[in-house]
Amino acid sequence: MAHELGPRAMFVAGGTDLLPKLKRRQFEIEALIGLDFLDRAVTADFVGAGATLAEIAASSAINERHRGYAQAAGLVSSPPLRNAGTAGGNLCVDTRCNYYDMTYEWRKAIGFCMKKDGDICLVAPSSPRCWAVSSSDTAPMAIALGATVMLAGPDGEREAPVASLYRDDGIAYMAKQPHEVVTGIRLPGRHVHSAYVKLRRRGSIDFPIAGAAVAVEMEGDVVASCRIALSAVASHPLEVAAAGDYMAGKRIDEETVRAAAELAAKPARPLDNADLAHFWRKKMVRVVVERAILQATSTDDSTVKLAGDPQG
Repeated sequence: MAHELGPRAMFVAGGTDLLPKLKRRQFEIEALIGLDFLDRAVTADFVGAGATLAEIAASSAINERHRGYAQAAGLVSSPPLRNAGTAGGNLCVDTRCNYYDMTYEWRKAIGFCMKKDGDICLVAPSSPRCWAVSSSDTAPMAIALGATVMLAGPDGEREAPVASLYRDDGIAYMAKQPHEVVTGIRLPGRHVHSAYVKLRRRGSIDFPIAGAAVAVEMEGDVVASCRIALSAVASHPLEVAAAGDYMAGKRIDEETVRAAAELAAKPARPLDNADLAHFWRKKMVRVVVERAILQATSTDDSTVKLAGDPQG
């Protein structure tokens, strides 16, 4: 059915992001295709796409083996929306922009943007592309963990790295086929030290304005491997390989963590299209990365205190 209807139809699981956007006329479609049938299983190494974010956050198996993924799920929006939002839906959540996520009347009054009904990006008018930012919390964590995603479509089923789902484009942000459905997420079978730190204006409800996902494998007190991915600083979840590579072979100390955070912050390009000042968000990328590294490698979260951290 999805293949036949093409852009006239959209998939809906929890609907926590899609339904408000339909009300604001950000999407204009003829049919919604429900995904209530999707697997809701949650185990240490597999999450069904239909599992709610609340179920993931509360899972003892996920918390024990992949704490960062449970943290990311538990930091999405608010408790009522986590009870409805799904694992698959959060991977596919639409990109966001202050000029786009407004009522139809507001957007019409200022002039429509490139992402819907207009022909220019109001954040960067001379740019040929849309700069809306990725707003998923679980996607960067899944990427840092090296998770894979299971997809089903008219041509059959396939499995691919979660990172391959995304393009750095505010409009065409998903690289999967429109008629493909995310059916599950496969997490590493081994234990990985991980953490996700989210910056937002309020302690609940808000989308990220900077986030850091860190996954570390240790050999004794030395980092064997490290992957770091950022949220809300690009149109896709941004993996910062240089920072992860720098961590490998080193012990966790203040100098190493600070240097890795500086490397991670360099490619972050926050623009004036999300909450709070973009130059401040750029500075805070370093802080959230430092916190995430220390949380991932610490057994006592209460010891994680950083200069310049509003929560520290």
